[in-house]
Amino acid sequence: MSRVCALLKGTVHPRYESCQITTKSLFLVRFSLFIKNFSSSLSILRRRREKMKKTMGFFTVTTVLIIISTLAVQVRSDGSDHRYKARDTVPLYANKVGPFHNPSETYRFFDLPFCSPSHVTEKKEALGEVLNGDRLVSAPYKLDFLVEKESEVVCKKKLTKEEVIQFRNAVTKDYYFQMYYDDLPIWGFIGKVEKDSKSDPSEFKYYLYKHINFEILYNKDRVIEINVRTDPNALVDLTEDKPVDAEFMYTVKWKETATPFDKRMDKYSQSSSLPHHLEIHWFSIINSCVTVLLLTGFLATILMRVLKNDFVKYAHDEEAADDQEETGWKYIHGDVFRYPKGKSLFAAALGSGTQLFALTIFIFILALVGVFYPYNRGALFTALVVIYALTSGIAGYTATSFYCQLEGTNWVRNLLLTGCLFCGPLFLTFCFLNTVAIAYSATAALPFGTIVVIVLIWTLVTSPLLVLGGIAGKNSKSEFQAPVRTTKYPREIPPLPWYRSTIPQMAMAGFLPFSAIYIELYYIFASVWGHRIYTIYSILFIVFIILLIVTAFITVALTYFQLAAEDHEWWWRSILCGGSTGLFIYGYCLYYYYARSDMSGFMQTSFFFGYMACICYGFFLMLGTIGFRASLLFVRHIYRSIKCE
Repeated sequence: MSRVCALLKGTVHPRYESCQITTKSLFLVRFSLFIKNFSSSLSILRRRREKMKKTMGFFTVTTVLIIISTLAVQVRSDGSDHRYKARDTVPLYANKVGPFHNPSETYRFFDLPFCSPSHVTEKKEALGEVLNGDRLVSAPYKLDFLVEKESEVVCKKKLTKEEVIQFRNAVTKDYYFQMYYDDLPIWGFIGKVEKDSKSDPSEFKYYLYKHINFEILYNKDRVIEINVRTDPNALVDLTEDKPVDAEFMYTVKWKETATPFDKRMDKYSQSSSLPHHLEIHWFSIINSCVTVLLLTGFLATILMRVLKNDFVKYAHDEEAADDQEETGWKYIHGDVFRYPKGKSLFAAALGSGTQLFALTIFIFILALVGVFYPYNRGALFTALVVIYALTSGIAGYTATSFYCQLEGTNWVRNLLLTGCLFCGPLFLTFCFLNTVAIAYSATAALPFGTIVVIVLIWTLVTSPLLVLGGIAGKNSKSEFQAPVRTTKYPREIPPLPWYRSTIPQMAMAGFLPFSAIYIELYYIFASVWGHRIYTIYSILFIVFIILLIVTAFITVALTYFQLAAEDHEWWWRSILCGGSTGLFIYGYCLYYYYARSDMSGFMQTSFFFGYMACICYGFFLMLGTIGFRASLLFVRHIYRSIKCE
């Protein structure tokens, strides 16, 4: 009764100044308390529901946008249904020319003084096609459906001295041309060099091909295949610096085939699936699997045995005298979950790495369902730009939520750092390389309109989703789950031998994952920086899974050895060790450039090392995130399994 009386006296109403407890007043008090508690519970539930709606709504919108972009990512170069009648015009576009050994150094087709039509029509291209360096224009040849031609003259032209020198320089650098006929690619060299066992370049003979033979295979009303070859006897001598008369011609032959239309792209993917190539790919898989089995088996055996001994030892120590000094990883239980230095940068690295991991998974999904079939021009670049923009919310949510778990206060600055951590170096690299491409007048230089489109995507899609993800992460209010308490002052780390320092540990951590993927790296490099076609995405996905497993296991093992040596600063070390494979991949770039390729020139060199630096940096962030997440799970598990005061 006294509690009720005190409650009544604490009210502001004057009728309760003198406390007289009756059954009616007691009922009123209890009823008012019930209403108060019920309303507060409703308000708490309402706030939680609103937060969940925001979070779930954000991820729902992101998922829907990714699905829509996935369905719309396929790019076609022409809007026709690829069905033609006799004498119908079949679209033929000239794309680009460039040195065969420098795939990034390409120029517009009519930058060389070929016969050009009276009116050159430029084809409208998608974003991915422009990023790929494609610049399609109407070709000077007419290849109407089922219309054969014999030595048709395109034009008669007198090449000036300057044009002869221009063509000769192109022939010297092994220039090739590329065209597209009904979405089917065509290649051919523009000329040849006759050396005749002579070592002096001044005695070489330079010739330009002037007659092209087109052989086209069809099935009913569809184009199935096209082959092009140059007439070795129809040549223009470019050896001397003097004007030359040239008559450019072409021949068209049609042949019927039984190959169905849906199999016409198989020809371009056969090079990746030849028996000896498949044998090498599977050898790479077996090598990687053996590495994974040995590594995981070794680490599992060692760690399980060592941890079991540790658990038995620590349990025995608890029963022994209290003044016995603890040693090993239990000794630093009060420091192992101490937040790392530079936690804003740390959270930003986790957010960017998680976004790149999600981007990689979505790209693999598209590849495995067949979106990136051979010469679906620009599909990969379109997918990369769109999916990266749509997954920026994942980076914002991961970085901000983890930053708040680490008791960070300036989450806005953390969000800005997350948005710039990967995009900043990529943007600076792009600005430099695009300037180089503009100086070379190469097709790799993006037009102003394309740059505006990319800026708009970043402004209207990437940034808002990043902010929404950050707000959702801030409102998640999740706490960092540490199984043991952290002491007020950190312990001093004992002096360690040199091989336990950061750089030797990174070297050990990066070598094993790299050894599991280096065979497959050659085929990827030959596809990205060469003219090979890579289509065995299932094998590539298996190699990627192996890479993740090896990275996680080796990082966990090194984290345990670091904690056993009473070094509690494992947070940044786990990211650096997990991401060190990216440094090994960049080291492989040096080997590939000088030993396995014939690339040359400032533009090609800068493009290769510039963009590969960005790719390897992305691998560093992604694999560093994988390494930290695996180490965090491991550390939480072992400290949850022991009793710490």
